[in-house]
Order: sequence, then C-alpha cells, then structure tokens
Amino acid sequence: MKILLIQPAKPEKALGGEDFSIFEPLALEYLAAGVASHHDIRILDMRLDGDLDPELRDHRPDIVGITSFTVHVNTVKDLFLKIKSFDPEILTVVGGHHATIMPEDFHTPGIDVVVRGEGVHIFREIVEHKEKQLDLSGIEGAALIENGPVVIGQNGSSFDLDGLPFPRRDLTARYRGSYFSEWMKPLASVRTSKGCPNRCRFCALWKLTGGRYFTRRPERIVEELLTIKEKYVYFCDDESMLDSRRMEVLADLIDKAGVRKHYFLYARTDSIARHPGLIEKWKKIGLERVFVGFEFYRDRDLKMINKGTTSETNARALDVLKALELDMFPMFIVRPEFDRQDFEELRKHCFSLGLDFIGFSVLTPLPGTDLYEETKDDLISTNYDFVDFFHTLLPTKLPVQEFYKELVRLYKRSRPIKNQFKLLRKYPLRELPALLKKHRYFIERLKTLEKDY
Repeated sequence: MKILLIQPAKPEKALGGEDFSIFEPLALEYLAAGVASHHDIRILDMRLDGDLDPELRDHRPDIVGITSFTVHVNTVKDLFLKIKSFDPEILTVVGGHHATIMPEDFHTPGIDVVVRGEGVHIFREIVEHKEKQLDLSGIEGAALIENGPVVIGQNGSSFDLDGLPFPRRDLTARYRGSYFSEWMKPLASVRTSKGCPNRCRFCALWKLTGGRYFTRRPERIVEELLTIKEKYVYFCDDESMLDSRRMEVLADLIDKAGVRKHYFLYARTDSIARHPGLIEKWKKIGLERVFVGFEFYRDRDLKMINKGTTSETNARALDVLKALELDMFPMFIVRPEFDRQDFEELRKHCFSLGLDFIGFSVLTPLPGTDLYEETKDDLISTNYDFVDFFHTLLPTKLPVQEFYKELVRLYKRSRPIKNQFKLLRKYPLRELPALLKKHRYFIERLKTLEKDY
C-alpha cells in the first residue's frame, strides 16, 4: 500500500508559526514508524514544500493522512477536497490536536476518518483494515457518523510512551537541514514525556491525558539520542522538568553515554525555581536554551488563568537562568482588556529584565480550554485561520487599531538596544539579511491585523 502523510502549512493570514521556527513533524514520523515496513510511505512537509500535485501524481497514494492544529483546520479541509478530486478512492484520514478536541469540525466532505488521541496504534489498524478490505467500523473505539466520517478514539488516560517505535526520521531526510528554531539549526525534536498535571485555563493539553503525566524511561531516550545526527535537540514536551528525579537520571545517562548535543526545552517557572541544581546539571551536559512561560508579571493575572505560579516564582526562575547564563525564550501574554497603562507597565517591566529576547502573544481562547467555554459567546471571530495567538478573538478595551499599535511597541521597545544586538550575534552573518527582512514583515503585518476581520 502507498501512504502519504502531510504536515500542512499555516494559512496565509496567520502570523508567526514557521516564520521563525519549523520543528520536524514528529507526529507523522511516529505514525510512519508504527506501520508495517512493507508499505511505501512518504512524508510531505508543506511548510517547506507546498506542491501537493507532484506527490499525488507520482506516488498515487492509497491513504493520505494529515495532522492538524486549530489554525490548520480550514487549510486541511481544502487539502482533502483537492485530494478527493484527484482520486475519490483515496482513504483520507485526519488526526492531531484539533481532531482530538473537536472532531466534529472534520465531519465534512472529503474526510473519511477522524482519529482522536494518540494515533500510532490506531493508524496502523486503519492501514491493516484498508489493506485487507475490512470495514473500518470494526476497529475498537470506532463510531460511524451519519453522512460523515468514521471517528476512531483512544482513551488518553493510559498510554505507554516506551511502547512506541522510534520515529521514521529517514522519511524527512530531504527537509532535515531546514528544521530550526531561531539560530538553532539544524534542529531535531525528541519527545521525552506527554501531558501536564496543571490546570491552566488557557491550555487544553492537560485535558488530553486527564491531567496525568506520562514519561519515557531515560535509557530509552538516550538510545534514541544516539541515533540523531543533528547538533541541536528540542525536547517537545508539554513540560520537560516536571519529574526532577527522572531528569537527574537522564542527565547522568546522557553524560555517561558521551552524547554531545545542544538542548532546548520547556520548563515552568516553578520547576526551575525549585530545582536550580538540576538546571545547572543540564547546562553542564548541553542545555543551551529554555522556553519559559512567564505569562504575566502581576499575580492577579496569573491567578486569572489558574497558572499556579506567582510573580515571586517567576522572579526566582529568572534569577536561576540568568545566574547560569542560559538563553531564554520567555513569553508574556497580552490580555484583550489591557489599556495603555497596562501595556506601558508591561513594557517597563520587560525592559527592566534586560533580556535578549521576549515574545508576546494575545490571550487566545483555544477550543477545548476552560477559557474557550467561558468566553465562546463573546468571540468576535470564529475563523480558525486567526487562531495564531496574534489575532485577538475577543473584544479589546482599546480600539483594535490602537491595541495593535501598543503590541508593536512592546515588540520594538521592551528590550535594551544592547540586548537586541547581543541576540543578533547568535546568528550566522549570512542569515542576518533574511532574518531582518522576516522581522520587518512581522512588525508591518502586526500593525495591520485589524484589517483581517
């Protein structure tokens, strides 16, 4: 059987995303690894190669699978209609985050199967049933929607990450030199855990696992790291440092195995503040950059999103990372209710931190989150193309044009000039013209987002 797996590109009007980072399509590489080896499988990464037609003509797939975050929903529906117009007999399968939390959005023409939850084992069964010409409704957890697709779900409250095969990175060989995050290039991605026990109102990840935190054995992770050629490695976990004992063991095993990489991971501020010794140990074995969600600097805002941290926790985490001279990828959230004073106070706070980089996003009620359920009647747009964390989906206190002027000002004036130049020195000289061009485009686009509505 011939199988084509597709990583879609963001829609034209969405901002951010692959403009500044492109991570390998790990979910698709896992799906491919779970399928029997005699099948002919290809991965098309449309963020880097947007031409679907040659793949359909040359490969003639029997099955096409596409993964989707919320921002991709409209794009994915259009892709499936195009695929069905090429050959109505192709079995079309959608999975990923949005298919898991809102499968009904894919009960549309062009889509045969919707997969909810971890898809490796389910997709393998789909392939086997298609090969044997068996009815897909016979797969455990399958439900046939009237005049719609087969929806196949898996209980996400129990999952064995160590039972998964290593991802088929050979299928993205032609793209691997292009996966990156800022200056970290080429960049491989590794999953060491799944889930989060915290209950943030703006996040749905904890709901996918029922609030449980699943981990891989450190020995298994080291075994995978030894197969990776890239210099840089991103741990694409919901939270990497939650199980401090496991990460202590993993660091020791990496050191013992002689694995020499530069690591980038996400850690909550309370994990960093509680375990400065662990962060220091990781720096010694190659930790270079930490993605950390400060979210807000005021306790009342942190309480509003049920973050479970405080401004004091954030300050302690910042001190730990600064003392170790680790690069930070800190993010702050802008609430639609902000007025000019709120923006100015946030800008002054960020400027006082003296950081090389600071990112800002607009508080976004993502489908599946508590925040979405509480605010869905107030949404000013339900266009999924705008779920990019920059388009506001809720009414703003300021006129929307003024709101974006203030957001632009945050991006331009929240860091000292010397820190901005310090950041640029991390990039190869030859990449600076393209980087500056992207940044100019980002700022100019941010100024005009209100015109999209």
